[in-house]
Amino acid sequence: MAAAMDGGGERESTKHEVDAEYHCHDFDWEDLRADVEANPSFSYHLSPFPTTTASPPAPPSEAWKSFHRRHASGKFFKERRYLLKEFPELLNSKECAKVLEVGCGNGSTVVSILRCSPSITVYACDCSEDTLLKANEIVFNTQGVDAKDRFHPFLLDVSREVFPDWLFCNWCQSSGAKAVDLSLDSGHHNMRKEQPILLKENQCCIHGIDVITMIFTLSAIPYDMMLATLRRCVSVLKPGGLILFRDYGIYDMTMLRFLPHQRVGFREYIRADRTFSYYFSLDTVRELFDAAGLLELELEYCCVRSVNRKNGKNMRRVWVHGKFQKPTS
Repeated sequence: MAAAMDGGGERESTKHEVDAEYHCHDFDWEDLRADVEANPSFSYHLSPFPTTTASPPAPPSEAWKSFHRRHASGKFFKERRYLLKEFPELLNSKECAKVLEVGCGNGSTVVSILRCSPSITVYACDCSEDTLLKANEIVFNTQGVDAKDRFHPFLLDVSREVFPDWLFCNWCQSSGAKAVDLSLDSGHHNMRKEQPILLKENQCCIHGIDVITMIFTLSAIPYDMMLATLRRCVSVLKPGGLILFRDYGIYDMTMLRFLPHQRVGFREYIRADRTFSYYFSLDTVRELFDAAGLLELELEYCCVRSVNRKNGKNMRRVWVHGKFQKPTS
C-alpha cells in the first residue's frame, strides 16, 4: 500500500553520505514535541477527535489502487538501502530465510532485501495488481539483483483478507512448523484447489515466514483495522520470527502539513487522493503489537533533519523504528 509513497528517511545524498544518515538522531523528539505543542497554529492536531464525526470511508485499498494506476510509471521508486542499516537481521538471516514484505508497493524494499543475501526468498503482497506488475518489472530489471525463483509477488489486501494457506497451513502451524508430506495424510489440510507453482509436488505450504517487513504500510490502514491486520501477519510468522517495522511518527513534518478538514480521526488524516495516513506514538505501536501477541525487542523514534534544496527550508522528519518477535511457545 504505502510502500510507494514517501518514507524511509532517504535524503538526496552522495553514496558516501548514505551510511551516516540512516537511523540517526539529528534532533531530540522531545524538543520537537515542545515546539509543536507550544505553537497555536498546530493546536488542531492535538485536540481530541469528535466522536460524532462519520467514520472514514472504506475500503482504503481502493484509494491505493487508484494511486498506483495513476503512477504506473514507477516514478516513486527509490531503493531503500537504509534498511540493512536499520535491520541488520536481514543481512544476518539464516540460510534459505523466507521474508514476507507486506504492502510491497513498487518493490523498493524488495530490491534491497534480495540484494543483501542470495539465500533469501521474498514473498510480497499488495492490494494493487498494477503495482505488483510494476514491482515485478522493477525487481527483475534491477542490475545486480538475481530474482529468479527468489521473488514471489501475490495479490492481497492485508487490511481485509487472510493470507493464503500456502504460506503456512493450519496443519503445519499445529505441527510446530515442521514440513508435512501431503501424500501421507491430505485429509488434515484445508488447501486451495489451485496450488502456486512455487510449491513442490506434495508440498502443502512453505511452512511459515521467518521475517515480515512492514515499511510504511500500517499507517495506510485506518486505525480500527490495524490490530486485525497485525494478527493476520502474526498467523503466518514462525515461532521466533520477527516483524521489522518502520512508519510515520507523531509530529513528522508531513503530519503538520495536513489541514483541519483532512483529519478523519485522532492522528489520522486523509489526502486529496483519498489515501490514509496515520502517525504513530511509541505507546500506540507498543499497545498494538503487544495485543497482537508479539514481544518488543526495539522501539524508538528515528529523527532526521533534512534541507529542501529548492527552498532551503529545514525539515524535521520523524519515523518509528521497531522490531518485534513472535514467542517461541
